[in-house]
Amino acid sequence: MGVVVATPAHAADWDLSRAGILVVADGQGTSRVAAELLARDLVSLGGKPSGIVEDQATCAATCIVIGTTDSPIVQRLARAGGVDLSPLRGGWERYVRAGVSVAGRRYLLIAGSDARGAVYGVTDLSRALGVSPWEWWADVTPRRRDRIAVSDRTFVSREPSVKYRGIFLNDEDWGLEPWAAKTFDPDKGNIGPKTYQRVFELMWRLKANTLWPAMHSVSTPFFGDPGNAPLAKRYAIVIGSSHAEPMLRNNLREWDEGKRGGFDFTRRPQAILDYWRERLGETKGQEAFYTVGLRGLHDGPMQGVTTTAARRSILEDVVGRQRGLLADTLGKPAAQVPQLYVAYHELQEAYDAGLTLPSDVTLMWTDDNYGYLRRLSTPEEQKRPGGAGVYYHLSYWGRPHDYLWLGTTHPALIREEMGRAWDTDARRIWMVNVGDIKPIEYLSQYFLDLAFDARLLDQSPREHLRRFMAEQFGEAEAGEIADVMMRFYDLAWPRKPEFMGFGQTEWVTPNRPSAYVQSDGEEAQARLAAYRALMDQASAIQARLPKDRQDAFYELVLYPIQGATLLNWRILSLDLGELYARDNRASAETYVFAARTAYMRLAEATAQYNAAAGGKWREMMDAAPRRLPVFDEPLWPSTGWGLQSGCGLGLWGSWIGDENVLTFTKGVPATRRVTLYTRQPKFAGWAVTKRPDGLTLSGERGRLNVDNGYEQRLTLSYDGKGEVAPVTLRCNEQTVTIHATALTPPKLDPGEALEDERRVTMPALAATFDADWEAIPDLGSQRGALRSRLALPTRQSAEQGTPATWRFATMTEAGANLRVVALPTHPRDPAHGLRAAVKLDDGAWQTVDFATIGRSDQWRQNVLTNTAVATLPLKSFAAGHHRVAIVPLDPGLILDRVELVLDGARPLYAPMPETAR
Repeated sequence: MGVVVATPAHAADWDLSRAGILVVADGQGTSRVAAELLARDLVSLGGKPSGIVEDQATCAATCIVIGTTDSPIVQRLARAGGVDLSPLRGGWERYVRAGVSVAGRRYLLIAGSDARGAVYGVTDLSRALGVSPWEWWADVTPRRRDRIAVSDRTFVSREPSVKYRGIFLNDEDWGLEPWAAKTFDPDKGNIGPKTYQRVFELMWRLKANTLWPAMHSVSTPFFGDPGNAPLAKRYAIVIGSSHAEPMLRNNLREWDEGKRGGFDFTRRPQAILDYWRERLGETKGQEAFYTVGLRGLHDGPMQGVTTTAARRSILEDVVGRQRGLLADTLGKPAAQVPQLYVAYHELQEAYDAGLTLPSDVTLMWTDDNYGYLRRLSTPEEQKRPGGAGVYYHLSYWGRPHDYLWLGTTHPALIREEMGRAWDTDARRIWMVNVGDIKPIEYLSQYFLDLAFDARLLDQSPREHLRRFMAEQFGEAEAGEIADVMMRFYDLAWPRKPEFMGFGQTEWVTPNRPSAYVQSDGEEAQARLAAYRALMDQASAIQARLPKDRQDAFYELVLYPIQGATLLNWRILSLDLGELYARDNRASAETYVFAARTAYMRLAEATAQYNAAAGGKWREMMDAAPRRLPVFDEPLWPSTGWGLQSGCGLGLWGSWIGDENVLTFTKGVPATRRVTLYTRQPKFAGWAVTKRPDGLTLSGERGRLNVDNGYEQRLTLSYDGKGEVAPVTLRCNEQTVTIHATALTPPKLDPGEALEDERRVTMPALAATFDADWEAIPDLGSQRGALRSRLALPTRQSAEQGTPATWRFATMTEAGANLRVVALPTHPRDPAHGLRAAVKLDDGAWQTVDFATIGRSDQWRQNVLTNTAVATLPLKSFAAGHHRVAIVPLDPGLILDRVELVLDGARPLYAPMPETAR
């Protein structure tokens, strides 16, 4: 975050426990607020600061000076101490921190290039002393110490990588607004200055400088409360507004159609211009970033027009008039006023259709609401003086499904997409939708850290996460907590918890049976086991943390894991119960009971969250935002028991003759899952009576009773050496046989994948590849992906490029599907697609295109599954050695894996991270 420019031989640690704070007055009082924050932090660390003063003569013997470089006091102290302030000249949000001794008094000088530079000098000092950015918002209580020491060496901060960096408070109806109204500021009864003060403090600590305020109809508009705007000035916060709120107006609350008429620029342009002019007059003197353009009142398309061509024409007129209003009202040329055009949905379509914008207007590209940027700047657009930026979602309300609850966007995806933005020069403004702030704390900080210091794009997301956890919980636990949270993000990658109902929103559809339970239920069982292990590990960590970190760990780590686990547990257990009822298993009722237990435990966990920190967060956490079907309490079926009796086996094998046979591969150790169960809720004892020497069962004998739900899940293991043959069990008086056989593989070449259970899964990074491709670690279902280079020119044939190649072998003659699984990225710009050429063995090249159009059904499926799949059907596929080659034809395509699925393979929703090969 900065650079030490000099370390004098006399460098020493200064104790700030009883330091005074000298405020260099500024026009808005920002330095005073920063001094008050620092004083509070010193007290929380056990210090007793001597007070905040504005007269140098009255400051304590150790005096912290907070000001900007244009202050005479700052300049005088810098000269006396030989501190070079020239690196800050003309800088943006930079600071120098240095120890200066003058006339027997020690001054810790914090000199900012501007007000925010001085603020960041203060918050960085607090952080270096042990105050987490999340000390208030996540209850990371500062630990008291006997001595609060800092080095007096000179430190010069770097300029932020992205000039404007900020958060959008959005969809606040189920968290931030009810918490503010009922718990934090009941006198106001809404989100007001008291709440925004805490938001601004957090932004200071995270070095964010721009806010898009809460804007739903439940919230008081930001400029509707007379205390908000002056507070933003005092905190030097830049105020902006979203794509749906041009010219800092909150249309949802400020345009009353009953009084003002329809919000239709084609019919009532003067009324709308007057409406915008009102706000400009109120915000004169406010540091702001004005959104230009026009959408409908309620985050919908522009009213009065139905075609892209008509929107383009209206928008050109609107933007021209808005710029005239800015110049006339603010008294300066429009080109000197920061302006955004947010290319969101139809606004991007109008821009791509030829909309002309003034070159000083910043183009803000957006993701598709699910983390994938819809557009990047072309080389020509990168020359525009207004530059470009990004609006990104970590929380979203809308189709095909909301994710407002837990914050599960994978850090590797954030790094990939913001790295794309950085590489294509979208560096003027980055804004992130953080919903209610909680529980998206870490992801919000990661986004803002990348914005402040783009060098972090070269660091692995896990290492950043480890450092974050070390700051909150200490080095000893940081590595394990980071592993736990990366596993949390990995498990949400194929399906976010909020998507587990397999329905959609807008319009809302009912829940559907989970695709994880589409065959024998083993994929659902593996997911449940993975979540259960994750929750157990997180709970074990919490048990050994000190008391002062219990609330913070629950908020930042354990509750999100509990929430995801219990929702998956409820949904998958219920679906397994229904599946097993159809299979006449006595255990079906046990799974229904487990689902009901999970539903109740989730309510208890959410109540515990709202009671954390002595009830500080009451009303903040809602485990059912928007009351969507995925969160509803289901009808709890009583599955009962059929007329069949005796014991049964649950397994998925290959049908050979009339038998369901588990297949292994000679020489390759492997395991298969087997479930032994009773069909009636009656006790049964069982034991292995015959077993070949190459196979072992995870138990040789056991009991099926009420304690285990009348079933035992077993693992059949092959040692890769011995004989493979049927295993015989005796269950009460019944003989039960696990049929098994072993296939003979061909001799494999180095790096060659082999068919297993009629399927070959080849991770992207298992390929050999050349200049057209680059490895993207940590990303995707296989913890690594291949990306065609962003600077790759569009091609028309495979012969123009270099392939990525996978080699594999099969043992089965059958029909098959070759599946090329990519991530649902979008073309870099309108001149490109997302095509690749695919060739199997010596066949012809086939072109596949992963691009989608708008919010098509295909796009919906893609973002819900985090995949974009091209399937090549093969009527017959011979056993033997094979290869797949893929050449990129467009830039920015990301491959996750290549799969060959032979007829008869067990259907799978997704390769689980813990079982990926």
